[in-house]
Amino acid sequence: MALASSLAQLQAKASCPICLDYLRDPVTTGCGHNFCLSCIQQCWEGLWDIFPCPVCLQHCPDKGFGRNTQLCHMIDFVRKLPNTEDVRKWQKEKPLCEKHKQVLSLFCEKDLELLCPQCRVSSDHSGHPLGPTELAAASHRRRLKGHIELLIQQLEDAEKALEIQVSKSFDLMRKLKIRRREFLTEVEHFKRFLGTEHDEIHVRLLNEEKGIQDKIIEERNQISDFGSMLQSLLDEITEKCLQPDLDLLTGIEMLHSTYGNLESPADISYELKKEIFTLSPQYFGLHKMISTFQVHLTLDAETAHHSLKISQDRKTATFLRMGPNCVLNRKAFTNYPAVLSSEGFDAGRHFWQVEVRGLGDWSLGVCTESFPRNAPVSPAPSDGCWQFELYDMTSATGDAEKPCRIGVFLDYELGEISFYSLNYRSHFYTFSETFTEKLVPYFSIRPTSKSLTISLVDDEC
Repeated sequence: MALASSLAQLQAKASCPICLDYLRDPVTTGCGHNFCLSCIQQCWEGLWDIFPCPVCLQHCPDKGFGRNTQLCHMIDFVRKLPNTEDVRKWQKEKPLCEKHKQVLSLFCEKDLELLCPQCRVSSDHSGHPLGPTELAAASHRRRLKGHIELLIQQLEDAEKALEIQVSKSFDLMRKLKIRRREFLTEVEHFKRFLGTEHDEIHVRLLNEEKGIQDKIIEERNQISDFGSMLQSLLDEITEKCLQPDLDLLTGIEMLHSTYGNLESPADISYELKKEIFTLSPQYFGLHKMISTFQVHLTLDAETAHHSLKISQDRKTATFLRMGPNCVLNRKAFTNYPAVLSSEGFDAGRHFWQVEVRGLGDWSLGVCTESFPRNAPVSPAPSDGCWQFELYDMTSATGDAEKPCRIGVFLDYELGEISFYSLNYRSHFYTFSETFTEKLVPYFSIRPTSKSLTISLVDDEC
């Protein structure tokens, strides 16, 4: 390997820096560099006064150089060394400068161009940083490797971003399908509601129509009877007028009395009933109500009855029928399974959602902050508790996967607490009251329940 390296170095020293072939008629410039006589003459062709060395650019006055006879004999010796033919073949295959037909052995870092030694002394690249192609290639190879690392990282980031975007797209499509299914369910419910409302209104209109017809028949009979009586009286009076004086005066008082007491039948008077479409005005406004007034509640575990288990996130209360031996909190409800929210309201409008699963009696609403938690009787408005009660049958019907979802809307200043079915977008009931103290959301499960869970939900239904 050392011999091969030395041979390569010797062959390089015996080569012209301009044509990269073995030196022919070698000459040496004042700066000590060797060139082919024809190469250096061609390189300085057309130049006046200034003749730079193609290697170090040192000025050579008056084209000063000398023939190197010793080097010429050494070149003849190097030509006879093995593998030199292969070296020359490789050198001849190197790309040449289109303008000067010399090997492109230099690289301009400013213009990023390959140059031959003669291009180096041209005015276009004067003062530019130039270097051998090997050094330039090594430098740019390092830079490109740096680009590769950055591009790999950017590609990985792009692939991760694409995965996230695809995941988001699937999630959006899933939500869209759920939204479409809910919308179609709502439309079907609305159709059923309209069908039921239509049938009820139709029945009422038929009954009203029958009543009007009966009234008209009754009035017609009265008018007919009145007409018959008038005709009879007319005939009697006409006959009376034709009688002799004594006969005419006989019984004339009764005839006058009958005529004087005549009463016409009353005119038909009937006012049509106005049918009221009973769809709740809040039906189409629930989404806006939720997005505008929804509050995020949490359950106050310290107020929970011992039979209720409160989840770690304080969003769910589950009825477990725990024994009375558990530790009781002085703030907790003692006589029936109930729990309060950690949040309370003494002004404004507020909306929250409750989801109920399981079988049993339950109620929810609001109570005053001073509402007694050890009262032996069921909560009532007179005690400061306004609640809405339902008996949930989802488990009994086998549809335990479909929970009952209730919306509660509190308008403190207006004095109203309203309850809505979010499954069917309908209004249940509204309490009207004058509130004078802070109100706290209230949740209760009746002791007769077997398995019941009440959860606070924050998503827009």
